[in-house]
Amino acid sequence: MLKLYGNVASGHSYKVRLFLLLAGIEHEYCNVDLDVPLAERTLDFVAASRFGEVPVVVLDGTSVCQSNAILAMLAARYGALRGLASEWPTVSEWLSWEANRIGFSVPNLRHALRWRAQQQPVLDYLRERAAADLARLDRELSASEFLVSSGVTIADLSCAGYLYWIHEAGLSLERHVHVRRWLESIAELPGWQHPDRAKRP
Repeated sequence: MLKLYGNVASGHSYKVRLFLLLAGIEHEYCNVDLDVPLAERTLDFVAASRFGEVPVVVLDGTSVCQSNAILAMLAARYGALRGLASEWPTVSEWLSWEANRIGFSVPNLRHALRWRAQQQPVLDYLRERAAADLARLDRELSASEFLVSSGVTIADLSCAGYLYWIHEAGLSLERHVHVRRWLESIAELPGWQHPDRAKRP
């Protein structure tokens, strides 16, 4: 059985968990306490996680790290949420954009507000980036229901992962009507769970 090592407060873990829920893939979920030093975590996690981070998926004896790499692997293996073959370059573009943009700005702002305070210039920088990222998403989604025309894909799951916790980053989607509609469309998919509910198998 597929095993997912994640953390209940990690949006990167949630992205992978959400894929498994939407695709109906049976799996074992192992919550990793990130407050425990790496050297003191379970040996199976340490052996599986190349970078000592979550999420990690172990399948057929092979481990894969980093959320977007995991999503790409799972979509290819199970033929789910990958879009049309002609759309794969666009899906890949969005996975890379997420890692550099909204997957950087919103999680780091949330982390600074919830767990590790930062100086005001850092917060201002992250808020500026997040605002630009949300505006970009809103423009893209004004033209289509999801990020590619055929329907929901791992690109959507990746970009949406942290946005269900947007209030924890001190941000609002009030002005981003297309992003709000998009998140609601994803939430209507069979198997979807909010990250606060998807904490346990």
